[in-house]
Amino acid sequence: MKLAEIIKNVTVNEIIGDAEREIMDIQIDSRLSKPGSLFVAIKGTQTDGHAYIQKAIENGACAIVCEQLPEEIRQDVTYIRLTDTEGAVGKLATVFYGDPTSKLDLIGVTGTNGKTTIATLLYKMFRRFGYKVGLLSTVCNYIDDEAIPADHTTPDPITLNRLLGRMADEGCKYAFMEVSSHAIAQHRIAGLRFAGGIFTNITRDHLDYHKTFENYLKAKKAFFDNLPKTAFALTNLDDKNGKVMVQNTKARIAAYSLRTLCDFKGKVLEDGFDGMLLDINNREVNVQFIGRFNASNLLAVYGAACLLGKQPEDVLLALSTLRPVAGRFDALRSRKGYTAIVDYAHTPDALVNVLNAIHEVLRGQGRVITVVGAGGNRDKGKRPLMAQEAVKQSDKVVITSDNPRFEEPQDIMNDMLAGLDKDDMKHVLSIVDRKEAIRTACMLAQPQDVILIAGKGHENYQEIKGVKHHFDDKEIVNEIFANE
Repeated sequence: MKLAEIIKNVTVNEIIGDAEREIMDIQIDSRLSKPGSLFVAIKGTQTDGHAYIQKAIENGACAIVCEQLPEEIRQDVTYIRLTDTEGAVGKLATVFYGDPTSKLDLIGVTGTNGKTTIATLLYKMFRRFGYKVGLLSTVCNYIDDEAIPADHTTPDPITLNRLLGRMADEGCKYAFMEVSSHAIAQHRIAGLRFAGGIFTNITRDHLDYHKTFENYLKAKKAFFDNLPKTAFALTNLDDKNGKVMVQNTKARIAAYSLRTLCDFKGKVLEDGFDGMLLDINNREVNVQFIGRFNASNLLAVYGAACLLGKQPEDVLLALSTLRPVAGRFDALRSRKGYTAIVDYAHTPDALVNVLNAIHEVLRGQGRVITVVGAGGNRDKGKRPLMAQEAVKQSDKVVITSDNPRFEEPQDIMNDMLAGLDKDDMKHVLSIVDRKEAIRTACMLAQPQDVILIAGKGHENYQEIKGVKHHFDDKEIVNEIFANE
């Protein structure tokens, strides 16, 4: 595609060189540049792409998009100067990859918790309805049934448009996508046209990046502010910010709730560790999910499917056949009569939701033992809160390592323990080795007890000093169960 065509939707301050040259691909990583590449220099949180312009050219880049021109201007390279390259790269990629969201319906799911479950269940449901469907999620990306590993909740704009372009080319009618606050703030979704947006909830998370809760909320809200009037905005009225999210949207507003009358109203009639009986808009349905938070997720799925034109009866039938997403309230039964639940809960609110769900089912008939840690190089403020919430709703808590990344595991655990008083500490063990922590919890468990292993869920690695070591909570539990 010609460079002039690629830059048609961005405001250009200056062009030096030939704008009619052919571009073979777009890159924001100079190491991936090759002959015919357009390299976009972005000032990132870690590094400034402007420092790598020369490297990109050495690797073959024939055009550069930047905010500041380099000192050396080469005759065989075209330079495009913009005011904001981060805001522009999504628009450049959208044009280059053929405006994929004009050819399929893209639905974005945003919020602190529930994004993966809702996006994945919609993907599974619409495949069940017979459509070719795409999925962009934390766990894995899919182009119909082809799995493509995921590194981030929302990929960079070039990867994102490349994936969406492939989805469109391969005949996908729908794509369901988790939209993280980072992706919104960093304009990774710029240029994409959404057919719908879903809001799950918002609680403290990612404050290492956003600095304040208000900034975090504004990032989420910006997604709905930018939805077109042809889209729908489906919001959760059970969250106090549910109405705030959609107050300035041009999209058609709809709501779901477990508490108040609205478009999609639900109620938990019965629950157990094998599932729930729900009432959704005065129709009963048995589902293979546990907990009120999952009832809320299923309402969002139901609402979105109906807003996309599906018949309520067909949606309910599909809901009854769906199974939980990997690492989300994954219940494993021991031969000794206790249950272990592996869950991705890594925020205070997510931990509360899962523990509430466990207590709703247990009804005081067994104890709760929680194994929990916190990630390194992330929001430190939530660490003591995680420990406090775990102690509040557990009979025993084992504080352990999660993904320490470049921090010392003991330092992270000390931050968590700092939130506890002397009485709390009577119920707490501190074990750095995560495998040993899980084994200890299993040794403490008695029949009817429930062990919650929180924080990593579907992850099959532990990240230590920049290296990912194989580690899977569910594998560890199954290994322990096999030797009991």
